[in-house]
This record gives sequence, C-alpha cells and structure tokens, in this order.
Amino acid sequence: MNKETKERIKKFVTDREWDKYHSPENLAKSICIEASELLECFQRGEEYKIEDVKDELADVLIYCQDLLVRLNLDEDEIINSKIDKNEKKYPLEKSKGNAKKYTDL
Repeated sequence: MNKETKERIKKFVTDREWDKYHSPENLAKSICIEASELLECFQRGEEYKIEDVKDELADVLIYCQDLLVRLNLDEDEIINSKIDKNEKKYPLEKSKGNAKKYTDL
C-alpha cells in the first residue's frame, strides 16, 4: 500500500475520532467480520459481483492497515518474515504441485 493511501486511511479515522474504538481486539474482530462478508460474495461460486468483492476486500485491507498502525508494525517486515517461515515449512522440492499441509509433506 502506498504512503498516500495509508495517510488517507489514517486521516479518515482521525477526522471521525474513531481511534478510541480501534483497539487491537476491535480491529481484529472487524477484520474477521469483513472477511466473512468477502466470503459471502462467493456463496454462489463463480456467480460473484466484482464490485462487491472489491468493496469487501478493501474493507479487510483498511482494517489490516489500521491494525498495523495501532501495533506499530511494518507490513513488509512481517510479510517477509512469514514468507521466510513458510519457505522452511514448505520446501520447494516437497511442496511444488501439491496442496498438502506441511505436516503431511
């Protein structure tokens, strides 16, 4: 997410004085709620409306960004750290071309 978008999210929340409602717990709950609404877009399989998907996915991303700010986390750092862990759990030679969980490789 670029800096301007991050600042726009922050301004939106600050201007409305919603920071007091954005505890880590509340943000995590909101992420789950919005993720459920995103999933609901696909209840009919391939019969989804891309505009609805975009709206719900944006809600998830906005709440994720709010949580990153609240916890003073860097998105690149935590994503790369997780990919490092996943590369160890899912070595290419064992996981390429299958969807098995790492415990079953």
